[in-house]
Amino acid sequence: MKEDLKEILYSEEALKRRVTEMGAQISVDYAGKTPLLIGVLKGCYIFMADISRSISVSCEIRFVSVSSYGFSSVTSGKVKIDKNLDFEIAGRDVIIIEDILDSGVTLSALREFINERGPASLKICTLLDKPSRREVPMNADYLGFECPDEFVVGYGLDYAERYRNLPYIASLKPEIYS
Repeated sequence: MKEDLKEILYSEEALKRRVTEMGAQISVDYAGKTPLLIGVLKGCYIFMADISRSISVSCEIRFVSVSSYGFSSVTSGKVKIDKNLDFEIAGRDVIIIEDILDSGVTLSALREFINERGPASLKICTLLDKPSRREVPMNADYLGFECPDEFVVGYGLDYAERYRNLPYIASLKPEIYS
C-alpha cells in the first residue's frame, strides 16, 4: 500500500489534535442541546468515531449512505441518497459529518434532502475541504484542514474501497487512479 502513496499530508498526531479541537468547539456550540450527528458513509467512519468521542455533550449518532463517485476519482454529478431513513430529523439540531468537501455536489444534495425534513438547525462538519474543486457553493461550519488539490486516501478515505485503514491521510500517486 505505501508504495502507492505520494506523500503523507496529515499525520496521525495532527489528525487527533485537530479532531479534538473540533469536538471541543462543537461541545461549546451545542451546550445544553443534544445534536444529531449524521455521518456520511463510508468515508466518515473513522472521523465520525473520533469526533463523536471528542464531543462532551450528549449526542445521537446516525448514518446515511450517499454516493457520487463509485469506483472513479471524479464525481459523476449524480448523487444517490439512501432515502429510507429510520430516524426523525424534524425539530432536531443536525450536524452532517463528512470526510471531505470536494465539488460540493454530494453535500449540497444531502443538505437539501435533510432541510426538507425540517431540522431546527443544520451544520456541516468536514475533516477536509478542497475549495479549488468546488462546483457548487458550499462552506463547512466546522473544518479540519484545507486540502490541496490531490487525490487523498487514509483515515477512512478510499480509492476503489482501498486505503481506508491508513492511520494518516496521504496523497495517492496519480498513476494509481488515472
